[in-house]
Formats: sequence, structure tokens, C-alpha cells
Amino acid sequence: MSSSMSSAAIYARVSSVRQKKDETIGSQTAALRAHAEQLGLDVPDDWVFEDEGHSGATLVRPALERLRDLVAGVGIDVVLCYSPDRLARKFAYQALLIEEFTRAGTRVEFIKGPRGDSPEDQLLVQFQGMFAEYEKAQIMERYRRGKTHRAKTGSINVLSGAPFGYRYLRKNTHTGAAYEIVEHEAALVVELFRRYADDGASIAELARWLSGSGVPTRTGKHRWDRSVIWGMLHNPAYAGRAVFGKTMIVHESPALNRIARLQGRSTPRASKTVDRPRSEWTEIPVPAIVSEDTFDRVAQRLADNKRFASRNSRNPSLLQGLAACAACGYGYYRASTRTTNKKIHYYRCLGSDDYRYEGGRVCANKPVRADYLDTVVWDHITALLTQPQLIRAEINKRLDTARSSDPAVRERQRLDSALAKASSGIARMIEAFGEQLITIDELRARMPDLRARETNLRNQIQALDAQLADREAYLALATDLEGFLSQLHTRAETSTLDERRRVLKLLVKDVLIGPEKITIRHRIPLRERTTSDAQHTGSTDTEGEHPAHCPVRWGVPTRV
Repeated sequence: MSSSMSSAAIYARVSSVRQKKDETIGSQTAALRAHAEQLGLDVPDDWVFEDEGHSGATLVRPALERLRDLVAGVGIDVVLCYSPDRLARKFAYQALLIEEFTRAGTRVEFIKGPRGDSPEDQLLVQFQGMFAEYEKAQIMERYRRGKTHRAKTGSINVLSGAPFGYRYLRKNTHTGAAYEIVEHEAALVVELFRRYADDGASIAELARWLSGSGVPTRTGKHRWDRSVIWGMLHNPAYAGRAVFGKTMIVHESPALNRIARLQGRSTPRASKTVDRPRSEWTEIPVPAIVSEDTFDRVAQRLADNKRFASRNSRNPSLLQGLAACAACGYGYYRASTRTTNKKIHYYRCLGSDDYRYEGGRVCANKPVRADYLDTVVWDHITALLTQPQLIRAEINKRLDTARSSDPAVRERQRLDSALAKASSGIARMIEAFGEQLITIDELRARMPDLRARETNLRNQIQALDAQLADREAYLALATDLEGFLSQLHTRAETSTLDERRRVLKLLVKDVLIGPEKITIRHRIPLRERTTSDAQHTGSTDTEGEHPAHCPVRWGVPTRV
């Protein structure tokens, strides 16, 4: 490394919880700091990026995202990393990151491995990443096929735990793993199935009964949740058939829950777990606690309850799926109570229910009358539809902000400066050749790299210009906004609940209910006009998903 380099950033990563506990990321950072000090590099404290417990098989990592933003916006001379597999597990990702950093004028240097600056080093880095990726894929595939084969032969070894009522016996040198019935827990399981199948007890009643028995759950909790009871009643292991492979991992980002979405958080995982089709399950025989007939009767009652549940016969409320608590982030659900002569519906926060949480309620927000809140929200939306200039002003404000402070503007300025330097370098090389300061061979050796850099910068500028042009198309939407909102206003005048819900889904992201006020967070419609078919209106994609820091907000006070 040349002595002219003075600024450096450090990136370290560990992928497992065990490595995180063993503080191996601390040893990586210490080694990288020592390496930087040896080379005379300055590493500010806020330029040390650590991803703890994040897989190298994905690029969506919090610290890596911050590092990439820093490299794009600030001139860093070098990024120090312990080894190529710490930067990324996939060789394609390694090549992508190194190329991205190189375009920004930043080198990547590894303590263990090639420096990464010459074409030969970059090729070696890619080969190392390719072999690491191949080795990981090979291990995972052998592990999966081995477990599947053992499950098909009836081995309990693939089931690393046992449900309530059983004890998991680990394999040893003489015997394999096995399920052993725990008598006092099995007696409760038998009684649980009997009460549900024969006595007609509800799952909530069974949860209260088991909580009062003083027997802890399999995970050691003394409070039995209804979801735990539901899972036990569905578990075929109690009838003598443990199941392997009920779920599988797919490479798709999981959806955010409401609390994470309201807080603006994103998930770093690039995969999620989904249910596997029942036909692909592998059953393994285990000692039965309940009879097959009892399990079938329980399954039949569970199916009937799902089919004839009262929630299936209720009309949906106007704000169903849209109302959320501004204090705790949980959703609001509709409940009801009866007075002497009528039935009153109201919205209630999930966090305010005592029975749902072991330590009692987690939110003190009070219920809100459904008819009052529905009227306030609907009157506000219908008033908004008659004032399209509000949405037009918001679109113009966002576009002005994007033009003046968006990172794309700073990136365009940086690319223009880099392109000017590249063009100037080419001109100087031609001038030096004209004055016979360099030979034709030297010109031929240096010119391709300069031409390639110039072409690359022009392509980046064209891509950025295309992105800015998309924003102009966003502005063009405003010219047709009156027609769009007039069609919505026509639909808003209809009296059916379904039509009103469709209009709300087009214009409202969510309704945050607080102790003192109601905040309606809007969407800006991104389609130029709605279809004439009401059925199509319900599926129109108008979300837009703008960040939480720039919504159109109106605080609507209400009495609770």
C-alpha cells in the first residue's frame, strides 16, 4: 500500500450467535486496527462497521449498508477486511462489492488473503469466494439429504426436541435417539384432549386450566398461551406419528409486522420459513399418548370451529386492518358490548388486553367507539377528495426535496467530476504522445483503461439520469390528479361498506389512534386513473410506500 493513503474504514462480520458470544468479531476488529496502525492509516471510531450475527450469503446487512453509503458519499482510501469470506460468502457478491468500491476510488484490502488491487488478486478473491460458496452449499445439501434419509428410515435423531408429554433421549454409542413418555405430563395431555373432544371446552378454558395446574410448558413458562394449546391439539405426535419437514426455507424477504413497519425498521434476512405441503411431510413412529380415534375427533372439532367461527359471519369494519395504536404499535380490533337496548361496536388495542400477556396489559390506550371513529375518518377522506390541490402540493414538495437533497444529486456531481478527470487524463496522454514524451506502446498500454473508465462513468451518469427522469413521470401524474380523484369521489358517494373500504385502501396507509388525537397517514395514488370496474379497484396497487418521515399527516382530535 502506498504511503499516500491516510483514511481507512474497517469491516468485520460474524454469522452465528455462538461466534457473537465468543467475541470473535472483537478479535477481527483488533487485528484490523493493528494492521491499520502498522500501515499508518487513520481509522475514525465511527468508521468501524461490525455485523454481528448476520450471514455472509446476503448483501442486506445493516453495517455493510452503512459502509456502502459512506464509500459512495465520502472519499475513503481503503476498506480493511479480515478475509474475503468476511466480506461476503458468495463470490459474485465479493466481486460486486469490490467493483463498487473501486468505482468510488476505494481499495479493498484483506489481512488474510490477496490484497485485491491487481486483476490477478481480484480473480483470486473471486475463486476463493466461489470455493467457499461451493463448500457451504455442499455441506448444507449433504446435511439436508442425510436428515431426510434418516427421517424416512424412522430415525428420531432428526427431531432434536420433544413436545410436552415426552422426553427426548439423545443417541449414544449403543442406541439411537428416542421419545420417552413423561407420565405426569402425559396425564395432562390425555385430559386436555378429552376435555376438548368430549366436554366441549374452549381453547381459552384449557389455557386457564393448565396455567392453574402449576405445571410449566415445555419452554419453562408457567403461563399457557392459547397458541400453545392450539399447536398441541394439532400435533400428530400425540397419536404416535411425529412429523419431520413441516416447514421449509425459501429465499424471499419476510414481511414486516406492524410494529416494525411503524418504527421504520427493515429485516436483514433474505429468506423466510414457510409451511411445506402436507403431502411432503415425513412421519416417524413414536409412542402414542392418545388414541387415533380421539385425535381424529379433536381434528374434526378444530376444522368445524374454523369453518363455523363467528368471525366468518361478521361484516368487516370500515377500518379493519388499517387502525393501529400510536403508543405500542399493536393493531386495533373490533369488539362489541350490549346495553339495555342496543349493541355497540368499538375498536380496542391488542396491547390493552390483560389476558394476552403474562405480565398484564402492555398499553393503556382506551377503546374507541367504532361508529364515531368511522365517521371521523370517512368525513375527512371525502373532504380530502374535494381538495386535490393538497395532494398536488405534497407531490411538488417531495419532488423539490428530492431534487435538492437527494443522494442521487450528490452522486451525479461526483460522477461529473470523475468523468472530467478521466477525460482530462485522456487528453493529457494524447498531448504527451504528441510531444513525444511517451511512446506509442505506452499509449496503447494505458489508453484502454482510461477509455474503459470514461465509458463506465458515462454509463453510470446515463443510469442516474434515467432515475431522475422517473421522478419527472411522477410529476406528470399530478396533471391528471383531478380526474383520478374525481373518480374516487364518485365512488366515495356510494353507501356500501365494500366500496368505502376500497376507497380507504387507495388513500389511507394506516390510522394511528392515540390518547389525545387520531393521525391519518395517507398514501399518494401512483396510478393515473382508476378502472371503471369496482372489482379491479380493490386490487389497484397504489401503495407507494414512502418513508415514515415524510407522510402527509393530519392530526384529527377525537374524544375517547
